[in-house]
Amino acid sequence: MTENPVRPTGPLVGLKVVELGSIGPGPFCAMLLADLGADVIRVDRAAGAELVGPNTDFETEVLHRGRRSVAVDLKHPQGRDVVLGLVASADVLLEGFRPGVTERLGVGPDDCLAVNPRLIYGRMTGFGQDGPLAQAVGHDLNYVAQSGVLSLIGRAGQPPTPPLSLVGDFGGGGMVLALGLLAAVWEVQRSGVGQVVDAAMTDGAALLAAAFHGFVSGGTWRTARGTNVVDSGAPFYDVYETADSRWLAVAAIEPHFYAELLDVLGLGTDDLPAQDDHARWPQAKAVIAGAVATRTRDEWVHRAAGRGCVSPVLEVEESWSDPHNVARGTFVDVAGITQPAPQPRFSRTTAQVDRPPPAPGAHTREALTEWGAPPDLVAAWEQGGVVRQHHEKETV
Repeated sequence: MTENPVRPTGPLVGLKVVELGSIGPGPFCAMLLADLGADVIRVDRAAGAELVGPNTDFETEVLHRGRRSVAVDLKHPQGRDVVLGLVASADVLLEGFRPGVTERLGVGPDDCLAVNPRLIYGRMTGFGQDGPLAQAVGHDLNYVAQSGVLSLIGRAGQPPTPPLSLVGDFGGGGMVLALGLLAAVWEVQRSGVGQVVDAAMTDGAALLAAAFHGFVSGGTWRTARGTNVVDSGAPFYDVYETADSRWLAVAAIEPHFYAELLDVLGLGTDDLPAQDDHARWPQAKAVIAGAVATRTRDEWVHRAAGRGCVSPVLEVEESWSDPHNVARGTFVDVAGITQPAPQPRFSRTTAQVDRPPPAPGAHTREALTEWGAPPDLVAAWEQGGVVRQHHEKETV
């Protein structure tokens, strides 16, 4: 695959990151750092590397964009030497294995900090490095359930609804770890001493729901799902089907927005109970659903333009060509794959995707020598099966 020759840009240019290849939140965290300009080297398995999920092609895996890959056999006696050589000149290492795995491989925090005392060592797990569940296996849904968040998501009378992998893997996991790593990078400039950042998806999911834990604790939240304002309980904050079998998002919490909504829908106060009459919300919801069903989605959007109470529920493909998203450059095309652009926006140090996702080992020789390994040593490692260089004609 021919790479985009654009040089890295963004506020993190100069930050050097070693990513021990994992799945889910670890790659997402590394992607965020790479998007913002960090030089991220992903250490993939020398053989048998696999993806989890519907995609099986490493070179179209969006979460792997923006960095280079070296393929290392970490079970080889010299595999740890390759990683520790990278660590010697790195600012950050991040890993997403179960507690104790990197220690057994000889690249745990003590091993790495002995080589580089300023290193920030980021750890991403489901339940954390300690506690009764530290060694338990799981997936995003397990962690979101353990955090209490899953119990809050869903419609009245229905089971809790899995919120994709957004709350555990990506929001509570990878994004929280990225924040922690950058906070530690800031701190090491003053102390000169590195540290370990322990990020757990269960903890992070709970943090994302801080407001709602507070509402429950304070007695201001109904614990029955689908009975509150923003959990599909309120008739003025929900999604309704339109005449063309599409969907309209209605969000009119404040009284003036609610008044706008009624005007858009052609309803009067006599048609509905009072906005805050919780006992009659189901009745109000039925009235609003009946009104929304009389026009197409786009007719409602046009009718409500500028009034701030409804939005179209865009399909994923629709969102790519939506005029506002196009004007903002919300999505970009990288190696033929449409994907979200780096966020947030910076007025001076613009961030962009500078590399498509690599095949495992696509940059083994290049990256190792650039980060300080002598070429003859890299050649010896390759000959001895410690590392592997991927060639374009290979299949992963």
